Amino acid sequence: MSSTVRLGVIGLGTQGGTYARFVSEGRVPGMTLGAVADTDPAGAERAAAEFGDVPFFTDHLAMLDSGTVDAVVTCVPHYQHPQMGVDAIERGIHVLVEKPAGVHSAQVKRLNAVAAAHPDVTFGVMFNQRSNPLYRRLKEIVEAGEIGRIIRSNWIITTWWRPQGYYEQSAWRATWGGEGGGVLVNQAPHQLDLWQWICGVPRTVFAKVAYGLQRDIAVEDEVTVLADFGGGSTGVFVTAVHDLVGTDRLEIQGDAGKIVVEGSKVATVTRFSKPEREISAGMGAEQVSQLFRGQLDTAELYTTETIEFPSAWGEQHVAVLANFAAAVRGEEELIAPGAEGLLGVRLANAVHLSSWTGQEVGLDFDDEQYLELLNQRIADEALFPQRQGDE
Repeated sequence: MSSTVRLGVIGLGTQGGTYARFVSEGRVPGMTLGAVADTDPAGAERAAAEFGDVPFFTDHLAMLDSGTVDAVVTCVPHYQHPQMGVDAIERGIHVLVEKPAGVHSAQVKRLNAVAAAHPDVTFGVMFNQRSNPLYRRLKEIVEAGEIGRIIRSNWIITTWWRPQGYYEQSAWRATWGGEGGGVLVNQAPHQLDLWQWICGVPRTVFAKVAYGLQRDIAVEDEVTVLADFGGGSTGVFVTAVHDLVGTDRLEIQGDAGKIVVEGSKVATVTRFSKPEREISAGMGAEQVSQLFRGQLDTAELYTTETIEFPSAWGEQHVAVLANFAAAVRGEEELIAPGAEGLLGVRLANAVHLSSWTGQEVGLDFDDEQYLELLNQRIADEALFPQRQGDE
């Protein structure tokens, strides 16, 4: 491998075009734009106008076999990520799959199995929020035990407001057959990933999910999840696409401190002087009386720190691309290993399955049961389409 990784972009849509520009503008160290592939032949004219003489292909397999790329990023509809990842890995081409890694766990497990059989091929997933210095710092705090054992976490993330016109841009949007879900698989995968990246993977979930509640779509537009992490630790995750003035607030309550994040920008970290139960047990009647009167001096009970990092749009995507390039060259470990893409897909699948069955669902659910129920919804969708849009 040379010092420069030649990246092929599969899918010249909004995201693919953005990544191609980042690389072609020299913003990603150690990476150049090797080629672009898109099934729309008209993309060749756009690619030539934006990226000069970079080779263009209408077939991703032709690009993989062309010798023009060392690695690819998949910027295509969700269902296609796993197979394109397999196509690349089996040819010895390094691959960065866009989120989510797939639609259902069975197809992502197959991708992971192929990747595991080719350990010489670098396999990553575009969880750009993992490069966010704020969340990286919070993960360090949690793992160092600075807030103790996690008792409860909750994330309200409803800043995904999408008007009806967004869904009517094309017929595949917000359909079971086209996207495989709604807000869970389109807008919120980053938060689902961060939630379990920082707080751990839930054991079970129980979900209340609304399908087409406020939008004329077949898939979910409002989700409330109660998660059990084991050992008495619980979590709540709420997301929606119809909150015009949405909220983004993450709370992680430990037995020795607390983290509150507002707007994914500013975190307040409270560290207790000792575990909360020890503080409770050691508080006498006089202090309790002061507490009720609002006169208790809390300076001896806890300290508070505010954490904020500057962050410009695109920096986190560039960071993941740069890390991926460095990993291909053997210089760094991946921020987001591709195998971990399964975690978010399984969590979203478990939420769907819980809502469909009305039961609490373990994260070790039956892949085939989920796929059978998903396929039923795809079939129903074909028989009774809710809307017709442009292809």
